[in-house]
Parts: sequence; structure tokens; C-alpha cells
Amino acid sequence: MSPRIKINETKTQSPPSCMLVIFGASGDLTKRKLIPALYDLYRRKLLPEYFAVVGVSRTNYSDQTFRQQMETDLKKFARNASFDRRTLSRFLKGIYYQSIDTKDAAHYEQLKHRLQQIDAERKIHGNYIYYLATPPSMYEVIAGHLATQGLHKQSKNIGWKRIIVEKPFGYDLESAVQLNKKLQRFFKEEQIYRIDHYLGKETVQNTLAFRFANGIFEPLWNRHYIQHVEVTAVEEIGVENRGGYYDQSGALRDMVQNHLLQIVGLIAMESPPLYDAESVRNETVKVFESLRPIKPEQVPQQVVRGQYVASTIKGKPVPGYREEANVAVDSRTETFVAMKFYIDNWRWGGVPFFIRTGKRMPTRVTEIVIHFKKTPHQIFRSQYTSYSAENQLIIRIQPDEGILLKFGMKKPGAGFDIREVNMDFHYSDLADMYLPDAYERLLLDCMLGDATLYARSDAVEACWKFVTPILQAWKENPNIVLYGYPAGTWGPPEARQLFDDPEKDWRYPCRNLAHDGEYCEL
Repeated sequence: MSPRIKINETKTQSPPSCMLVIFGASGDLTKRKLIPALYDLYRRKLLPEYFAVVGVSRTNYSDQTFRQQMETDLKKFARNASFDRRTLSRFLKGIYYQSIDTKDAAHYEQLKHRLQQIDAERKIHGNYIYYLATPPSMYEVIAGHLATQGLHKQSKNIGWKRIIVEKPFGYDLESAVQLNKKLQRFFKEEQIYRIDHYLGKETVQNTLAFRFANGIFEPLWNRHYIQHVEVTAVEEIGVENRGGYYDQSGALRDMVQNHLLQIVGLIAMESPPLYDAESVRNETVKVFESLRPIKPEQVPQQVVRGQYVASTIKGKPVPGYREEANVAVDSRTETFVAMKFYIDNWRWGGVPFFIRTGKRMPTRVTEIVIHFKKTPHQIFRSQYTSYSAENQLIIRIQPDEGILLKFGMKKPGAGFDIREVNMDFHYSDLADMYLPDAYERLLLDCMLGDATLYARSDAVEACWKFVTPILQAWKENPNIVLYGYPAGTWGPPEARQLFDDPEKDWRYPCRNLAHDGEYCEL
């Protein structure tokens, strides 16, 4: 059993008085993520003393009925199953609701008066965050109507204004550029917070601390010592009830363009001069701008796409993607993507990066694997031929968050029988340490005006510039294969062919559920 480690938690900076205005407040994101995250912040005394939440949507709620609905949802979705009645009651009193048609400009005058009323009642001082938990088609509409009422203006006298938008940030490069231009017509870039919940995960952030707070690994973090880098983000679930959205999106848009490339940015970036929003985001943008373009003729060799088909998992039949609700029977949408690419700069020149994502995989796991180069001369090869002499550093983002180092050690006894052993750390080993949800961290950062973990417009566009040619190649060349793979497996076996060396392969934390049953390892 790993030892329990006790760490004294430092007090987080308290944000100023502010109001969070949630558009699309009757939707799933609000009840499943936003309100539970806000409650946990409140319970941990991290929200400002004067704070309010205003839900906005077309559903006909009053303040009281909306509070009752949020209480019901909290008891269902909050991570903390036990509730202190007094704490919950105080939290709910700070929640309000305004029913409007968000498409109707005339309704925003009514919204403005309501916000001013709550502002005075709760002593907010004009500090507003607008959270657009709506379809992307509404971003420009809502931003424009807020601006018409002057609700975008900020100054020392009237407070600050910020707007949070959810992914997807566009559908391709052209639409992303247009979306940025439309939002920037009404809000300055410094006011726009593009949220990517993967960047709010504690282990993603710890990648920076692991690299730049320690003198052990950073000298090795380059082309001289690293053979290749692998990033995996997969789920065991299918598309659930999101078939209509997913069939228009696919794995490349849904996961690679944002989540996986953002993780790559943190792995590959140079050390910023300071840990602040401008410095960190400047360095990640340099990584995205250094991505070697994948030409249309290179797509079949560097990108493998797949779609899950019907299978049996643990004795139960599982439908294929085309049998899911709201999915076209002849859909060519990919539910799996594996890719090989390069970063053309001094640190990473010649080092291949491999990323993969998929639905209906054997397990849910997101991890980074750093594969170090083998020793130049393997003197123990004759004693133990199966040891590869390739050290691996594994940063597990979810679940069972932690860090694992694999290296060779001599087996006790005569001779030099070298075996692979693990040295590992789990966040669960930190006694009395609270691991915040990604939305907790990101909402608090926005209140504090810290955009470090939010995507900037140039980063979004640089990622789309890399991904869009692949999408175009798939669209224009029907001969590029879409491989089927049984649900519950690790995707098309062709994904292994991305490795030039036949001895190389992806890391498999779990065996295929459809065949051997579940076995997972950090």
C-alpha cells in the first residue's frame, strides 16, 4: 500500500464581488457541471462574499422554482453526496432566474434591468461573467444583444465584464476565424474566455509543475533523450444521446483539435519566463505554429480513422455507431482517430508524436506517455532478452490520477536478470487534499481574471490550421479508408502501423473487454 502523504493546503486568492450570468441555464451543462462546481467553491469558501448566479433561458421558471430545480439537480450530480442544510440554503439564496427569448433583442433591456437590480441587492459593483452554455450559433447573437444594451462595457467605475464560450470554437479554420472576428466585434480579446475543461484538470496543470519545478526531467525533455511521445484520451461509452451532434462533428473535431492538441502544447512548450496568462499562452501558441502540416497525400499514412461496429461486451450486445439514435445509416463519421505528426523546432525536431482518441474503447483513460530512448548498448541482453531497456514516464490525467516511472532493475539472485519495475505516485495518496473539478478551477480563474488555462484566439486558429487539411482530405478523397472496429476493443489494428518500428506499439492500460475482461494498470 502506498504511504499517505499530508500536505498543508494554502489559501487560494479570493475573487472580487461578481455575478455569473448563465445563458442556457435550463440545459444539462448547468445542472451537471456549473452549479455543482459553484456549490463546491461556495462550500470551500472560495467564492466572494458578495456573489450571485443568474440563470437565463426561455424556460418559464421563477427564482424560487429555479432554486428548487437546482437543489434537486445538486443532490443528483454534486460530487459531495452529503449536504449541510444551512450551507445549501445560503448558496441557493444567491441564485436567480430570468426568462427571456435570447434571440429577441428587445428582451435584453428587461435582462439589463434585472441584472442592475440584483447588482444593487448583492453589492456586485458591475463585475459580470456571461457564460454561454448554448449552441455556438447563439454566441454572436447573445454577444451582440448584450453589447446593444451596453452590458459589454467595462471600466474602473462600472466594473469588468467577461464572457465564457464553450467548444466547439468553430467547425473548421474558416468558421473559427469568423467566430473570433464576430465575438471581437463586441468584446475585447482579453474579455473572451474560451473554456476547455481538459485544461482545468489537476493532472494536466501538474504537467507544467512536473517539468518546470523540478531539475530532474527537464534536461532530458528533448530530441536527444526522448524516442517518441504518446497521448491517449479514450472513453468506454458510445455517443449516448449526442448522436445528432456527434454525427456532424466526429472525433477529430470533438477531441483532437482542442483537448489533445492543448495537452501536446503543454508537453512540448518551452519554459515561460513567468507563470502568467500571456507568457504560458505565448509558448503554447509557438508549439501549435510549429506543427508540421500533414499534406493531403500524407493523410492515409499518418492518420487512421475508425468507426465502432456492433459487438458483445461482458455478455451484453452493444450497437454499432450507425445503429445509434440520430446517426445516419451510411455515416462516414469517425469515432476513432490515431495520428502521427512532428513538431518542427529545435527541441523536438525528428521526434514523432502519436495521439489517439476513440469511443467504445475498453476503458476510460487519458494519459501522456513519454518514451525515452534505449540505452546505446544493452549489456544485459543475453541474460534477459525480453526487457526492452526503454524507460517510460506515464502521466495519468484520468482516472486514478498520478505519475508512473518504468525502469529496469536486477532481479534478486545470481546473474543479471533485468526486470521492469514501477515507481509511482497517486493523487489519492495525498491525505486531506481536495482534488477540485475542472470547472471549479476554471470558473474560479475567470473570476480572478486569470486566463492562463483558457484558449486564446491565435491558439484556436493555429490548431484548426493543422486539423482542417485532414478533414478536407477525408471529404475530397472517398478512397481513404474508414476502418470498422468492434465496440470494446482498442480500435483498428491499422493504428499500430503508424509506428515505423514493428517492435513499437501503443500502450494498452486495459485488455479488450470484448475478449479477456477488464484489467487496468496505471
